[in-house]
Amino acid sequence: MNAAVVRDGQPVQAVWRGRVDHDEAGDTRRLFNVVRGDVRREPGAPVLIGFCCDAGVLRNQGRPGAAAGPQEIRRALAGVPAHDVQALYDAGDIPCEGDQLEAAQQALGQAVASELAAGARPLVLGGGHEVAWGTWQGLRAHLDARDDHGRVLVINLDAHFDLRTSRPASSGTPFDQIAADCRERGLRFDYACLGVSRLGNTAALFARARQLNVRCVEDVLMQERHLEARLAELQGWIDEAAHVYLSIDLDVLPAAVMPAVSAPAAYGVPLTVVEAVVEVVKASGKLRVADLAEFNPAYDRDGCGARVAARLAYRLLS
Repeated sequence: MNAAVVRDGQPVQAVWRGRVDHDEAGDTRRLFNVVRGDVRREPGAPVLIGFCCDAGVLRNQGRPGAAAGPQEIRRALAGVPAHDVQALYDAGDIPCEGDQLEAAQQALGQAVASELAAGARPLVLGGGHEVAWGTWQGLRAHLDARDDHGRVLVINLDAHFDLRTSRPASSGTPFDQIAADCRERGLRFDYACLGVSRLGNTAALFARARQLNVRCVEDVLMQERHLEARLAELQGWIDEAAHVYLSIDLDVLPAAVMPAVSAPAAYGVPLTVVEAVVEVVKASGKLRVADLAEFNPAYDRDGCGARVAARLAYRLLS
């Protein structure tokens, strides 16, 4: 069975389909049963925005394929039981034509700002981690429109800092771009990068992180045995902020759990830890926007990576 999803009156996805259990008692709805494509949003409703882009990964000398990520994550989400999700909106995709990365990021920012203004809870599905600069632009535009200068805590679950200073911009530069934007606006750059791999970042990138006062926790300190201390630390950071933007680069997960990324992690952060971080952020009531980056279906195995991405998306949506 299909659910028609439209944007500007045009169908954008044919992936919202799944099993129908009409002969079973009780609530048998799955997410494809509750997805909607109409423009009007219920206050606080979750909304998906796809960012179909490989340009940033290509500029960063990575493996392309993440542009197909949003569709495959939707496909995996479709059959997930709805439980307490009463309505899920699909705002369609922002495409990146060729190397027109900056234009695509600007379009994404406009879409995110529009959803926030409508009172929705946007979850952006990448695409490479260049998605983060577009997501930030949308959040910042929304806050500026409200003359809101409250501190924004940027939490990035990632094996990499993505603080490269080289230009043109790429999937390795978004948080350096955010730092520059904060500096130009006279705002504090409050960035926490959780799950950083010492073997995945040069000494220069660690030095850049120290220069920017980044809150950094390496992957070896993000294991289950460290969870209580990490969550207490995280809660303290959240308490100091007015708003939270959560970005999850799926390459933070071990390669055995998430092989379908440009740069699989040899060590990584367990899925249980990543989910626990998500739940703490959600429970704070300060999460304004989130994104999932780097899912690359070309390197998936039997759809396992798609299911992991869909699981995290569901945690953020529900």
